[in-house]
Amino acid sequence: MKRLFLMISIIFLTGIIISGGTVAEAANLGLVEQLSNELGVTKKQATGGAGSIFKYAKQNMDAEDFTEVAKAVPGINKMMTAAPKAEGAAGMLGSASSLIGGKKASSVAGAGNLAGSFSKLGMKSDMVSAFIPIILNYVQEKGGEKLMNTLQSALK
Repeated sequence: MKRLFLMISIIFLTGIIISGGTVAEAANLGLVEQLSNELGVTKKQATGGAGSIFKYAKQNMDAEDFTEVAKAVPGINKMMTAAPKAEGAAGMLGSASSLIGGKKASSVAGAGNLAGSFSKLGMKSDMVSAFIPIILNYVQEKGGEKLMNTLQSALK
């Protein structure tokens, strides 16, 4: 039995290495898989949606706090790269709200940008509120409650 488990593990790791991935990238599938399975979205939607949320959070966090989030979420840069750029109405909303200033304005702009990104991924804007609790739980599992609270504050 142990020998069978060892063989399966070796085959799995060899497959990851041959496909050009790393063990860390395999762990990354945890969040993407979880989002995809729980919400019924494609892996591309899960990756891009999570990336959009992390990009938004990064704008509202200290660099060292975001570094801690990045350490807890393997593949976060890949997710953020997969996030569509905010353009059109969402981008204009962000520009207009930045003229108003203040935290409320940036919150409105962020919500608009996230809704625009999710729309480009073929999802409705209400999916943002479905993604966030799953992402927060994942960060809490991987980095602890304090880190989850820091991320949650950045998403308000």
